[in-house]
Amino acid sequence: MSNKIWYLPGPFHQYREDVKALAKEHGLRIIDANITESRDGEADDVPEVTVRQVEPAPVLLIADSGDHAALQELIDKLNAERDGVVLLIEAAEGLTELEHPGAGELPIRLFGALKAIHEGFETLTVERNNLAGEVESLRGEVARLKAAAEPVDNAEKIASLKAQLDSANVTYRANASVESLEKAVADLHQA
Repeated sequence: MSNKIWYLPGPFHQYREDVKALAKEHGLRIIDANITESRDGEADDVPEVTVRQVEPAPVLLIADSGDHAALQELIDKLNAERDGVVLLIEAAEGLTELEHPGAGELPIRLFGALKAIHEGFETLTVERNNLAGEVESLRGEVARLKAAAEPVDNAEKIASLKAQLDSANVTYRANASVESLEKAVADLHQA
């Protein structure tokens, strides 16, 4: 086995560089180093990559100052936010109607995003229905035009053309098309 495997710890979006493009450029195949202990076929010369710096999430430290009311207030606020997010998730899953959560920064932001998505889908649905109606209308128009473009009775026309060719002792194929019969008759008149 050639040494063409780049064992790189995932997730790959944590790197500043486009690791997939780098791997392709160097002829390497990436395998997440976190999911395998094997290092068979590991490449010796791999590109340098740097991990993105992520802002740490704020951490709330509560000193035991005996202020249990403030702690309970914080817990109630977090529970209200969680309940708001749960309701929005249920609405997104189609289990309930989408309603404004009333409180909590995250649920209100999520509501705004879901409402915009919902309105976008409604707009797309209306547009799709309009286009479907237009397609049906156009299909009807095409069928009408095809019917108008075809001669009313091809059998009579073919019989007439064959009779003209027979009277002039011109041979033709039994299953000849209208166009070829018309051409033969036109050639007959030109001769």
